[in-house]
Amino acid sequence: MIQEQIQALTTLLPEYVQLVAVSKTKPIEDIQIAYNAGQRVFGENKAQELVEKQSVLPKDILWHFIGHLQTNKVKYIAPFVHLIHSIDSEKILIEVNKEAKKNNRTISCLLQFHIAQEESKFGFSFEEVKEMIESERFIQYSNIQIIGIMGMASFTENEELIREEFQTLHDYFHVLKSHYFKFNTEFKEISMGMSGDYKIAIEQGSTMIRLGSTIFGSR
Repeated sequence: MIQEQIQALTTLLPEYVQLVAVSKTKPIEDIQIAYNAGQRVFGENKAQELVEKQSVLPKDILWHFIGHLQTNKVKYIAPFVHLIHSIDSEKILIEVNKEAKKNNRTISCLLQFHIAQEESKFGFSFEEVKEMIESERFIQYSNIQIIGIMGMASFTENEELIREEFQTLHDYFHVLKSHYFKFNTEFKEISMGMSGDYKIAIEQGSTMIRLGSTIFGSR
């Protein structure tokens, strides 16, 4: 089933949309099946679990960290993480920069925006990001590369609301791109869309979708 799903998605998705297979809580065997089917990008949301899986699975896997990241956990994933989707505060950005420097790396990151109705979801407001980018201290974060933004829509059946929230994120991307990242060719990713809403996300300009249950079945 995993193999079939990956093959189906590969044919279905536009070329510019990257599929992140969300493998959190999934056993090594399932990830290996997905890997054997050609999938190379996997997303985890717990640092400890990510470290354990990274140590035993093939080394050409590109590991994405997609959950809320605590500052004291950054050091565990800094040596190898390919992309952090969930930079939701300047505090975490400072920590990632520090640990990247220790590992002699530049770590790619996405700024996470709070676009949903739920208060429980993490993320910056647009004003916070604007203030941070315009500040003099921002230039000092030389071991991180901001390559785009991420957001999660409200958990709802209301497709119109989901569409509006994704549209908002898309608008944020364009403002940031034209005002602050115009000459940064790396700034091109919009990570939005999960198993329940990825089709709407793609329609609204997503370049990266995070799918778990669609690939691996329900938890």
